[in-house]
Amino acid sequence: MDYIQTHLDRDLSLAEVAGVINISPTYFASLFKQAMGISPHQHVIQQRVEKAKLMLKRTNLAIADLALQVGFSSQSHLTQQFKRITGMTPKQVR
Repeated sequence: MDYIQTHLDRDLSLAEVAGVINISPTYFASLFKQAMGISPHQHVIQQRVEKAKLMLKRTNLAIADLALQVGFSSQSHLTQQFKRITGMTPKQVR
């Protein structure tokens, strides 16, 4: 969890995260879903949205720049995932 939180701004692959604790990606994904109730990928997306939400309230960064800083590929990707999870757009939160 700490590794994911620390590296949200990077492209986190399942293999990379599983490698941190030295288990296979398939086994890691299975254990993670069992423990957390969601896939590792969905957890990463949720954590990125939460970080974006905080940054929207605390900074004046352009939403496009903020999206890249929290690990989304574009403002559009951030907006899509943000709205799916929160029901609002980043602009509405700001």
